[in-house]
Amino acid sequence: MPSALVWFRRDLRNFDHAALHHALRFADRVHCAFVFDTAILDALPTRHDRRVEFIHASVTELDAALDAMVRAAGGAGGGLMVRHGRADAEIPRLARELGVDKVFANRDYEPDAIVRDSRVAQALAEAGIGYEDFKDQVVFERDEVMTQAGKPYSVFTPYKNAWLKAVDDFQLKSYPVKKYTAHLAAKPVGETVPSLADIGFEPTNLAELQIPLGMSGGRKLFADFAARIDRYKRARDFPAVKGVSYLSTHLRFGTVSIRQLAAHARAHGGEGAETWLSELIWRDFYHQILWHHPRVVERAFRPEYDAVMWDDAPELFAAWCEARTGYPIVDAGMRQLNQTGWMHNRLRMIVASFLTKDLGVDWRLGERYFAAQLNDYDLAANNGGWQWAASTGCDAQPWFRIFNPITQSEKFDPEGRFIRRYLPALARVPDTFIHAPWTMGAIDQTACRTKIGIDYPGPIVDHAAARERTLSRFGVVKNDAQGA
Repeated sequence: MPSALVWFRRDLRNFDHAALHHALRFADRVHCAFVFDTAILDALPTRHDRRVEFIHASVTELDAALDAMVRAAGGAGGGLMVRHGRADAEIPRLARELGVDKVFANRDYEPDAIVRDSRVAQALAEAGIGYEDFKDQVVFERDEVMTQAGKPYSVFTPYKNAWLKAVDDFQLKSYPVKKYTAHLAAKPVGETVPSLADIGFEPTNLAELQIPLGMSGGRKLFADFAARIDRYKRARDFPAVKGVSYLSTHLRFGTVSIRQLAAHARAHGGEGAETWLSELIWRDFYHQILWHHPRVVERAFRPEYDAVMWDDAPELFAAWCEARTGYPIVDAGMRQLNQTGWMHNRLRMIVASFLTKDLGVDWRLGERYFAAQLNDYDLAANNGGWQWAASTGCDAQPWFRIFNPITQSEKFDPEGRFIRRYLPALARVPDTFIHAPWTMGAIDQTACRTKIGIDYPGPIVDHAAARERTLSRFGVVKNDAQGA
């Protein structure tokens, strides 16, 4: 009787799960495991990490859900075997202890994860245990959507068109899991999910933020979004409006299924669903960019832009991180990030453009700050978004197009509702001045009880002057490239 071990990672659900499905079909006894990987956790700068708390809650819910599946099928109970240690040591050890024939997992495309999985596969092979992984976190991966010349796409729109041409019902079909439930093995007596404290972490403000967690949270958010998906295209750019899906963290940790989301959008149709599906395709696009061009983790996708001379300006970078640039839409966005671990997508573009094009700071510093703060941090998407904003990436914003933070604010937060929510110092500033409060005279500042330079900082750079510096910065590189 063959037995197997399913290694859960960024796929914390018990439905439409590729690895779990294949393991249940392969083996008569299927064990399930998750590892709180110290190779990742020990590198975190704080023991108060919202992502770790999100993962812990999701693992706890998954454990209960697997247990309920086993009991419903007449078993004595099942669930996850949870370990705390290095995954490349814990998974081979657990596989040997259980005497399984094969370990099943869903594929990860990040360079460090590829190295980790290679080590696990090698250790398993030395023990005579098989290892097999599957596509699960994207609809199309690696070489599945290529140009007619057989090369990876570097521009989104042609990739999207090819993606839409290639997709069909089979690609979006869910993997059946429930009908094979009887093959789930009972969990060993005494196996429990360690507490957050057991793995060395403390609660954050997730409960206060009322962020829905786990599979149940993903279902709740998707049901809410599905009822307003038709308004998505019109509402998605306004941070004060409930326009986006808020599913990014659930996509990151796999508490929802990308296939089910894409299938719903494709079947629903209309401009809202089509626009949202396009955003899901962006996700696939950035994953194939990372797969084919792992150099983008540290270098520009367009090699000529490795020559861009960014400013060494730690004081400006600190002001950006700490939401004291003097530009309200930028500071409000950074406050949202720092307080909640999430930032509206339009604001991500605005603050990234401001850091690179107004402050002249290297995009890699901003990318790393987002990596430390974002609940939904995903290397492929984060890197792709930052390189787009900095004009160094694939499908980049042209270097001579520079977001004006004032006009962006006026367009996407016209009444200053979002700004006032996160910058209470500007609560009484009239709409006339909310996007550029430093333009208020002394009388107006006194009237609204907001002294610029005291209650709220003045702008740390002049946008017009910064724009000229950016044009010059990129122009030098462009001219040198053409001259070569």
